[in-house]
Amino acid sequence: MSFIKKIKYILLLIAIPYITFAQDTTALKKQATRFANATFNSDHKLVIDLTYPKLVALSGGRDSMQKLIVERIESLKKQGVMTFEGSVGSPGPFITAGKQIHCLLPETIMLNVFNGRFVTRSYLLAISNDKGKSWTFMDVGKMPAEVLHKLLPDYNDALVIPTPGKPMFFPGER
Repeated sequence: MSFIKKIKYILLLIAIPYITFAQDTTALKKQATRFANATFNSDHKLVIDLTYPKLVALSGGRDSMQKLIVERIESLKKQGVMTFEGSVGSPGPFITAGKQIHCLLPETIMLNVFNGRFVTRSYLLAISNDKGKSWTFMDVGKMPAEVLHKLLPDYNDALVIPTPGKPMFFPGER
């Protein structure tokens, strides 16, 4: 093999993990956005389908979780929230936790009220049991550490969940 071919071969071997990581990051963000959009569009079935199964079980199962989601939305409406929307940011590093992969994604949430909007930041924890082929999610922005560790006994504390930001109010914007 010529020197130039050897260099190209070595560069390709070096680049493959980064190319794979980029593809995994893109797929993860797409799945997280699907989860967030289902949340914002009240597609409760899809939200539950994409929620980490142990969280669904801890919530009492699919029917109980759907009831909790509906109650939360009704509570927000009673507090003056007319609609809500948001977006998912770029995934952070992939962290191995036992046989799972975990990744944190920032999420911006906007609650629209009659005289403006509240904007806050939270965090989705993505969990993969199949080496990144598929993901399930949990909002962990305000989740107590003991609940997180109960749901994920192999949680790797190297993945630090930032404290969610305080809601900011923007009058007149919607």
